[in-house]
Amino acid sequence: MCGIVGFLSCGSRCASEGESREWLQAMTDSLEHRGPDGQGMWVRDGVALGHRRLSIIDLHTGAQPMEDSAGRAVAVFNGEIYNYIELREKLRGKGFVFRTDSDTEVLLCSYLAWGPACLDRLEGMFAFAIWDKQERRLFAARDRFGKKPFYYTIQNGIFAFASELTTLTRHPLLRFSVERSTLARFLAYEYIPAPECIYRQVRKLLPSHALVYEPFSGNNADVRLERYWEMPLPDEEDCPRYGGPRAEDYLCEELRELIQRAVKRRLVSDVPLGLFLSGGLDSSTIAAFMTPQVSQIKSFSIAFDESSYDESDYAQLVSEYIGTDHHEYGLRANSCGEYLPEIVSRIDEPLADPSLVPTFLLAKSSRRHVTVALSGDGPDELFAGYEYYYGFRMAKRLLRIPASIRAPGEWATRFLPASANYVNYRFAAEMFLAGMRCPSWMRVQRWLTAMSPEMQETIWFNGSKPELGPDSLFEPTRLLYESYPSADEMGRAVYVFARQYMADYILMKVDRASMMHSLEVRAPFLDRELAEFACRLPLSWRLRGSKRKWLLKKAMAPYLPAEIINRPKRGLLIPTAQWLRTTLKPCVEELMSESALAGQQLFAPRAVRRMVDEHDSGRVDHRKALWTMLVLQMWLKSNAPTIE
Repeated sequence: MCGIVGFLSCGSRCASEGESREWLQAMTDSLEHRGPDGQGMWVRDGVALGHRRLSIIDLHTGAQPMEDSAGRAVAVFNGEIYNYIELREKLRGKGFVFRTDSDTEVLLCSYLAWGPACLDRLEGMFAFAIWDKQERRLFAARDRFGKKPFYYTIQNGIFAFASELTTLTRHPLLRFSVERSTLARFLAYEYIPAPECIYRQVRKLLPSHALVYEPFSGNNADVRLERYWEMPLPDEEDCPRYGGPRAEDYLCEELRELIQRAVKRRLVSDVPLGLFLSGGLDSSTIAAFMTPQVSQIKSFSIAFDESSYDESDYAQLVSEYIGTDHHEYGLRANSCGEYLPEIVSRIDEPLADPSLVPTFLLAKSSRRHVTVALSGDGPDELFAGYEYYYGFRMAKRLLRIPASIRAPGEWATRFLPASANYVNYRFAAEMFLAGMRCPSWMRVQRWLTAMSPEMQETIWFNGSKPELGPDSLFEPTRLLYESYPSADEMGRAVYVFARQYMADYILMKVDRASMMHSLEVRAPFLDRELAEFACRLPLSWRLRGSKRKWLLKKAMAPYLPAEIINRPKRGLLIPTAQWLRTTLKPCVEELMSESALAGQQLFAPRAVRRMVDEHDSGRVDHRKALWTMLVLQMWLKSNAPTIE
């Protein structure tokens, strides 16, 4: 796991080699937290590549940037190629001679042997760039699900890329600004959906995409983007594979074999490994398959004082059942007031996932014991684990009932009590009804949204509101939803969750929180073979009645306690509703007071004050909107960007 950076200067302002080295050094230094074990730079003929290394495999000879023995190409690479040993043997059969035992050299030689088609052969998490000196071409790619980040920009004849946005801002000739429309989208999503990012001039390379840039071709040096992998469509329900009395047994056995192989691939390491263990089905499944392959697994979890959020008893149950060396860390209310400003000041673009805080603490604490941790990310998206999937079915049924008959029940939801607990029935009912009334493509995002289009009508400072209606605000979701070649609403929702929510929200959180502490996190459920198996399952094998992740639960029932299989799903969330009224109150008053907002002239002071007062009184639960606004204000204060 590492940090990568590079830039190519080919315009009228072509930097000298000395300037390039100076700029590259500053940019590379900004990635030290991603790679504390070493750094390297390569500068030649207008091309500059930098690398910070976190040593995981081949600790002594895998330095980057790495050139092949013939000097044809040079690579910078962030991530891990789990099947590099098999690929190395195939490449040896083609005449390649290896100087190291690193997966970086295997990646570089794979490109030289197969060109861009090498991506079809890679199993892993990665973001890399290869400068092909012979073709005078930059080739870059990002892994299938977007586990590793890749940002790029083109300005005034300069193409630059990096693992983090902050690194790009270190280049003295690049300029960055923020558009109000991007802020509006952040308030709606809690993140910036790719390919956009917080800065107007920068793009994220989409997951499962490659990038080709030929700066000296004379063809205006355009960036070409190509998709190299797509999630398979579900098989038909009546496919023979899913019929017959033994179908369930066969599928459960196949699923277990795929998980076992995926875990085994991710245990290759020359440094200590551990496991994030929440006590949920997903991380417990990984623990069950690690046990036969690793002696004395170190597992890590977070505990909360608030009982409705605390899962530590479940994590302890799994640890004792499987036999891990378990480490538990407490996140107290007063700690959030310390951690949140630090996290936001260190993150390159705003992210309002509250679980970023416990994930940050989990990574920080785990790093004292291990350098690599496995996680249970992936099944909620691929195996239909979210309650929103069942919500699609409920919405479809309710919409068959005439509106006049539904109206009294909908009206009655306003009398449900607001609550700061993990489960807030009034908040859930209001969000469900708001999404139910939307077009199907918008439904999921309305259920997830932090600040609805209606709320955004009043929240902006006079004259500063972006011209974005509901359709344009949620356009990234619509484009994804409509691009999926299936007529099934829920199938499209699964696709949107995997392609957008997981990549830009869940995996970004995991990458940033872990790499702040130089910890590598691996997600076995996002193994290519395992993910393709899940994608091909008919939806009835993932969601059966109201039972989510149905096949995964069936497959793991013989291997985990019944309490783990049957327990309700919980996310790694924190008591934001309560903490916004207490431990985070000083931050709210500092950054969201009427005087602070009046000076900023971005958001309407009275509208924000009313929202804060309603939440403090307990009349309305504004936890998502206020948390998202608070994170944004912290980020704006820390980065002071130009806002257009």
